[in-house]
Amino acid sequence: MRPFDLQIIPHGLLNAYGSVVAVDTLAEAFALLQDAQLSTEGFSFHHAVASVYSGKIEGEPIELDSYIKHKRFHIEFQPDFTRKIDDLYLAYQLATTKRPDKASIGAMHAQLAQHIVPAHWLGKFRNQNMYVTTKDGRIEYVSASPFELVREMDKFYSDLETLLATTMTITEAFYFASMIHLVFVKIHPWNDGNGRSARLLEKWFLAVKLGPKAWFVQSEKYYYIQHDTYYANIRALGLEYPSLDYTKALPFSLMLPKAVLEAE
Repeated sequence: MRPFDLQIIPHGLLNAYGSVVAVDTLAEAFALLQDAQLSTEGFSFHHAVASVYSGKIEGEPIELDSYIKHKRFHIEFQPDFTRKIDDLYLAYQLATTKRPDKASIGAMHAQLAQHIVPAHWLGKFRNQNMYVTTKDGRIEYVSASPFELVREMDKFYSDLETLLATTMTITEAFYFASMIHLVFVKIHPWNDGNGRSARLLEKWFLAVKLGPKAWFVQSEKYYYIQHDTYYANIRALGLEYPSLDYTKALPFSLMLPKAVLEAE
């Protein structure tokens, strides 16, 4: 394994990851990705898929067919039915024109969370403790404390810059895209919109490293279909941020290539 000078994004599983992922098969499947016939100059089918399924992971009730009717064919629905997905769709569009860094990630959150958090929290770090709870009210994860949040995000942004500047194989790009997703969601920097941000950032990084075909990866749909496994793999690292065990992150990291290799 070649050395990576990183502060917070783990690279210790890269050899194990490379031994499991069939790189030639992944590269071939990735090369075959293409845009959909429904896409036009003003409408991206794959951004619609990403936005709908990322929203559905968070409990949004909209279906893909309805959203395509709204976005592609301009069929009207009640504004409350589409506005959060519209915000997320525009955040995906924004990401295609920017390089991911501290400023653009903040702008991405400000766009996708317009109807999720109050305006003064858009693109701003939370200042209170954050707990992820189950539907019956049990705490299943305690994220980074507000006292360590800025320091942890500074490490994250520094590592992101290092990785963006590093030439990578397709295996390394997929691995680090997954780890960026996982580390971001474990830090949980925003009051809300963390999962949506992490899933977008994963694909954003992949697009920078591997080109625009990455936007055609239907990872959000795969995570939604496999949502029990998705959350179980996130939970597997531990209950509290200071004691997370990233040696248990391999099952999560393998979900992104599976989204390409097992695409429906």
